[in-house]
Amino acid sequence: MDTYSDIKYVKGVGPKMAESLNKCGIFNVLDLLLYFPRDYENISVRKSILECAKAEKVIIECTVLNVLGDIRLKNNKTLSTIIFCQGDNEFKGKWFNQTYAKNSFKISSKYLITGKVDKFKEEITIMNPKIVKNTSMDENEIIATYPLKNNITNNFFNKIISDVLCNIIITENLPKGIIEKYSFCSLNDAIRSIHSPKSLELLNEAKRRLKFQELFTYSLKILMLKEFIKSHNNGIQFKMAKELTTLKAMLPYNLTKAQSKVVREILIDQKKDIGMNRLLQGDVGSGKTIVAIITMFNVVKNGYQTAMMAPTEILAKQHYEEIKNILKDFSLNIQILSGSTTAKNKQLIKQDLKSGTIDIIVGTHALIEDNVEFENLGMIVTDEQHRFGVSQRNRFSNKGKNIDILVMTATPIPRTLSLYLYGDLDVSIIDELPPGRQKIDTSYESMENSSKVYEFALEQINKGRQVYIVCPLVEENEEMKLSSVEVLYEKLKKDQFKYIEVGMVYGKMPSKLKNEIMDKFKAGEIKALVSTTVIEVGVNVPNATVMIIENAERFGLAQLHQLRGRVGRGEHKSYCILLANIKNNIVRKRLGILIKSNDGFFIAEEDLKTRGAGELFGIRQHGESGLILSDVIDDISILKLANSEAKRLIQSDNACDVMVKNEILQKIEQTSSYICFN
Repeated sequence: MDTYSDIKYVKGVGPKMAESLNKCGIFNVLDLLLYFPRDYENISVRKSILECAKAEKVIIECTVLNVLGDIRLKNNKTLSTIIFCQGDNEFKGKWFNQTYAKNSFKISSKYLITGKVDKFKEEITIMNPKIVKNTSMDENEIIATYPLKNNITNNFFNKIISDVLCNIIITENLPKGIIEKYSFCSLNDAIRSIHSPKSLELLNEAKRRLKFQELFTYSLKILMLKEFIKSHNNGIQFKMAKELTTLKAMLPYNLTKAQSKVVREILIDQKKDIGMNRLLQGDVGSGKTIVAIITMFNVVKNGYQTAMMAPTEILAKQHYEEIKNILKDFSLNIQILSGSTTAKNKQLIKQDLKSGTIDIIVGTHALIEDNVEFENLGMIVTDEQHRFGVSQRNRFSNKGKNIDILVMTATPIPRTLSLYLYGDLDVSIIDELPPGRQKIDTSYESMENSSKVYEFALEQINKGRQVYIVCPLVEENEEMKLSSVEVLYEKLKKDQFKYIEVGMVYGKMPSKLKNEIMDKFKAGEIKALVSTTVIEVGVNVPNATVMIIENAERFGLAQLHQLRGRVGRGEHKSYCILLANIKNNIVRKRLGILIKSNDGFFIAEEDLKTRGAGELFGIRQHGESGLILSDVIDDISILKLANSEAKRLIQSDNACDVMVKNEILQKIEQTSSYICFN
């Protein structure tokens, strides 16, 4: 067995279970070993069932006394019951609508189970008990728990991990000097301990090693991008196109002083004989896109092509429409390339890009496909660049030679991190909003008052306005008790909004359907849009005046500020209402920051403080950053060490170091993970 063996050939898996594992993103042995635990349960303390308090979550050892038949209840639920015992003490395990759960238990067998205790008079019950470990298994005291779905049990997952680890040896791939310098455990030991730790000390050592491994490789990739930019730094010298004056005079509004300053900075860069590599920061609604359009226009008028890449199709389509509108009088060939572009149009667009007949192309990740070629690309713009992985940024930069690069973000980046994330970029900041932007009335309400909030939203709709409603989840999650798009959408259609048109969008919805719904919302046909954070970035509907965010306590402040920025874009008074489970002063204090301030830079800094650096730009390690274990803020000390060692390796002429560097970079391309091994 090796790391690239198909998961279906692992003992106990087979084709049917492999399909369920595939839905978790697990296709081979490497994927399995990189599917790290969400949490751990320490089972060294085993309580007697008599000592357990009501509503307490416990782990106890017990024996199955009897498996009872299922009972069909009046409320269309099915009750499954098992009688457990601890010596002479009996108690029940109960499941609702999980008839398969009891199939994992055998009469007279011993188990460690976990669940929440319920007590009624003399009867003790554990609700929805799960097997932590069959007592015939190994003697670990700490059990890994995984974020599983599709009826894959934690017990089964632990078992196949254990079987794989018994049949594989993981080859070390960090230089020996680094391992000795920082007293790291071996990669083989780290992978074993992260899944099956013998102690908390060994678990922490494994995490330290793997986080370093991930951030070292991440830094290596960033530094290679820097090297590429350096080696291709003989930039194109663009002249100041005379048509710029005409374009500025034709704009539907005057640029702010900050916008004009940034345009000048970029145009000066474009005149130089070294390639531009500039980061543009600006708060929500500060007008970054028009700056990009003006500077892209200058490049086009010098006879070169330009490209803009956005993280979502919704945003790409919006940029495309805005560019077409602003430049409509200049006879330019402007196209969009995304996942929903038809195969026929994709082929035509790719041909026209290669022949040079397209002046400006806007798109999503589709722009970095290998078969997308340019005749003479002069400038690329990436919007919300933090949402693109390092590999994606590399591939986009490789589309041309000596091109100017402009990266834009509405999320302020702390200086200490920007060096690691983006290298030595020149930074431009738009620090003022265009005149006429409405101040958004922000408030928070308890989730219990949601009916009152939706009544207010309906009043606004009856005045001709539109409403956004954002939820943290797509599907219902009973354990977390969070609002979901699907459930709230159905509820609003049947209740408060039953006489108006309601729409629903979320990230994984088919692009064509998502675009149709967004077009209807922009046209005013849909009055209320229930959504995930897919509408967080850049969506512009001036008639939308109410933003309702359910379970607002689950979002970072910077992300809430981004969402709030979707309203207040027209002439009408706008509102942002944060519906939250307000259980303590910490939640009140956090949400209070949004009520007091509309300054995105201030809010981002406060977000880092109040959330303990828990969220970077609204994404976590399993999101677009590509990191699966570490976090570039929480693990900043490890990142500094990893970055330092990666720099040394990049600069080294030692044959062994060069071989290690090339091998790691090759593995990243093969696995798309920063933790890679044989």
